[in-house]
Amino acid sequence: MGWLYFFFGILSVLAVASAIVTISSRNPVRSAFALIFHFFMLAGLYLTLNAQFVAVIQVLVYAGAIMVLVVFVIMLLNLSNEERLSEKFDVRKAIAITLGIAFIIQIIVAILIPNSFNSNLHQDSAVIGTAQFIGKSLFSNYLVPFEIVGILLISAIIGAIVLAKRKVE
Repeated sequence: MGWLYFFFGILSVLAVASAIVTISSRNPVRSAFALIFHFFMLAGLYLTLNAQFVAVIQVLVYAGAIMVLVVFVIMLLNLSNEERLSEKFDVRKAIAITLGIAFIIQIIVAILIPNSFNSNLHQDSAVIGTAQFIGKSLFSNYLVPFEIVGILLISAIIGAIVLAKRKVE
């Protein structure tokens, strides 16, 4: 169990560091690569929590598909108005700094005060994180919401096709 906490700590530090690089980097390509690295660190964190299915989906969906879209948007972006990017003071920056300090204080309190959070995994966590358990739960307990989401996605696809076809004609 000690190695699990060690790997969790290493992955969490790397995830936080890559997130900081993602939001603080001026170069959009470096920021995109830091975000890809962050997605892989999150997948590793999911593996330490015995959520194998979520880890695989994290890599496939976010690190694969979403980052391809982000890289295409970065490459197609027009960054001609760069003086707007270097503003001196912004209210959003002050709010972000305040929330960051509050987050760091919460982390310090959680580390210094023992038993302030439950660090034990569920006894069936190795079974709960598998694709078989998630599929069985999805198609038995949550069948109606699953079907509603499917109908909603199909209607969104049909709407996108209708709008795209209208622009072609």
